[in-house]
Amino acid sequence: MATNPYAWLEQSLETIHRADWYRSVQTIESQAGPVVRLVGREVLNFASNDYLGLTSDDRLIQAAIAATQEFGTGSTGSRLITGHRELHRQLELAIAALKQTEDALVFSSGYLANLGAIAALVGKRDLILSDQYNHSSLKNGAILSGATVVDYAHCDVADLSTKLTQQRDRYRRCLILTDSVFSMDGDLCPLPELIAIANDFEAMLLVDEAHATGVMGATGAGCVEHFGCTGHPLIQIGTLSKALGSLGGYVAGSAALIDFLRNRAPTWIYTTGLSPADTAAALAAIAIVQQEPQRRAQLWQNVAHLQQLIAESWSDAPIAFELKPLPSASPILCFQVPDAATVLQIGQQLKQAGIFASAIRPPTVPTSRVRITVMATHTSAHLQQLAAALSQVTT
Repeated sequence: MATNPYAWLEQSLETIHRADWYRSVQTIESQAGPVVRLVGREVLNFASNDYLGLTSDDRLIQAAIAATQEFGTGSTGSRLITGHRELHRQLELAIAALKQTEDALVFSSGYLANLGAIAALVGKRDLILSDQYNHSSLKNGAILSGATVVDYAHCDVADLSTKLTQQRDRYRRCLILTDSVFSMDGDLCPLPELIAIANDFEAMLLVDEAHATGVMGATGAGCVEHFGCTGHPLIQIGTLSKALGSLGGYVAGSAALIDFLRNRAPTWIYTTGLSPADTAAALAAIAIVQQEPQRRAQLWQNVAHLQQLIAESWSDAPIAFELKPLPSASPILCFQVPDAATVLQIGQQLKQAGIFASAIRPPTVPTSRVRITVMATHTSAHLQQLAAALSQVTT
């Protein structure tokens, strides 16, 4: 009797449900912003990575419209065949100028940038040291490369150094991988120390600036600028879809690195080029980041204000022992929760109070947490409502 080769799917879904790991989409029915309509109801949006509020900026919208009218809706092919437009090169030069690197290369997403760059740079004879809290794109890029992958304890330079001492000599090349801002924690990598270790062990260092681009540093160039590490021979990867309000990813670095990736990164060579609309929107966003530092200043003012409000509202609130704030040096504020069922319950309570915040669970993170992201376009009233809602959560 024939068996159903797909029967395991239903069984797997049942397991996911039992663990409170089941996920489904939540439809936003309005333009992006600090207030959105979610399933017919207006809520304050504290789940977005649109840190500078540029996604709904009319200048990005008009740039996207103009590019679409001039070039059409799609790039029609890979950049090496029919997909390259002058807009792509303008964007790459703008990214290189922002990051103060020799050159840059634009990918169709940040995820593809990580997959392609890592797979091109190392292979079966090489070693990767990866922070255990790295983003999925870094982890999967490491697996795709075929290199030997060793995780080191989160932001633990002593553990990294020990593991390099034990294993570096056995491999041809070595690549250290780290996020600069860890998206599910809000903390920063110890970049100066990582650079020193990479130099000591003749290792390459790849830094994912996805949540730092446009946000960190005096000019919004990212954590590399924030830590005063501009000019070091790093591989910088980032996204255009967060603070820059568009879509796509990039690699920035030396001219030799970028030229090599044009010839060896499979997720660039064999992928349709970024659409004209997304390219033009990102180009407009970079100009705004450089010309309007007040947006970034407002973001950091909002972060500080929210932290103060939370401290004040929690001083006499019973929630203080339930939600454990994780250390943060970014606009990402996370509060650890005992288990997946509890964080889902808290997420629903916040939604009932008019707050849309992310309930993050395993396997995305080792422990469940409420994730709050602050935007430059949040008002003081928005922040006050969030702090009050958090203080009233019960479990």
